[in-house]
Amino acid sequence: MTTATDRHPRSYIERNNRRTRWFHSGVYAISLLLLGTGLWLLGGWEGRPSPLARLTGVADTDMHTWLGWALTALTAFGVILGWRAAITLVRGSVRFERGDLRWFLRWPLALFTGRFARHVGHFDPGQRLMNFALVGLLAALIGSGVGLATNPIGPTFVWLDRVHRWATYLFIPVILGHVIVAAGVLPGYRGVWRAMHLGGRLPIEVARRIWPDWTSRHG
Repeated sequence: MTTATDRHPRSYIERNNRRTRWFHSGVYAISLLLLGTGLWLLGGWEGRPSPLARLTGVADTDMHTWLGWALTALTAFGVILGWRAAITLVRGSVRFERGDLRWFLRWPLALFTGRFARHVGHFDPGQRLMNFALVGLLAALIGSGVGLATNPIGPTFVWLDRVHRWATYLFIPVILGHVIVAAGVLPGYRGVWRAMHLGGRLPIEVARRIWPDWTSRHG
């Protein structure tokens, strides 16, 4: 069956390859399950099985621990096997351009108009900050989670538990912001969700609106 992409190949551009999309999907699926089970336990309902616990027959505490190990393993394999992509992520996120301040000043209005200030690089300035926040908080959650699983008692456990809780509290607004932007709920980001779905191909006019420099080099 011929698709619109096949009929007009130049009207679409691939933003993310298959391995990147699968890794991203695995991380956010496990993270959302961890967030759900974690909030259930933080709510003081440890003795009351959650809907997920009833469905799987696995206690919420065990489910949360197993999911944590799964995220740890996935992240480790992703960094090891995709080390080039990891380097690209770091390099693309640490850069700073003189036009970044102008981009941020125009960003609130651009959320609705789509008229973003031009920027250079693979990620826009907002994405760079989001990358730092997401990677940093995930590292704090994974590190403290591993510590809690391997040090179940003592003062170290108390300190790690505090880190884990606060990282969770900070992670919630960050992930909500990421989902709202990435889902294209706001007019300025409409269509951007395709960068991680449906083959990672999005309309080239959307790519030009969000990542003009990247699009000119890859389009």
